[in-house]
Amino acid sequence: MKPFFVLIKCQLGRAYDVAHALADAEIASEVYSTAGDHDLIAKFYVEDSDDIGHFVNERVQRIPGIQDTKTIITFKAF
Repeated sequence: MKPFFVLIKCQLGRAYDVAHALADAEIASEVYSTAGDHDLIAKFYVEDSDDIGHFVNERVQRIPGIQDTKTIITFKAF
């Protein structure tokens, strides 16, 4: 499994809706609210053979209320 993070900018007033939708979809291992340029950060895992771009496009960005995303691909946990 390979982990990655997605920073999520939500439409105004929709951060809690998006967080609940991610939790209900059971696709993120963790979802946190944040301060700053993004409203949420979510941690995901996909199989080594899965394409992260397709996963984000098809499973994350289609959630209503998401305005923008920024994907952070990780390499190694310490």
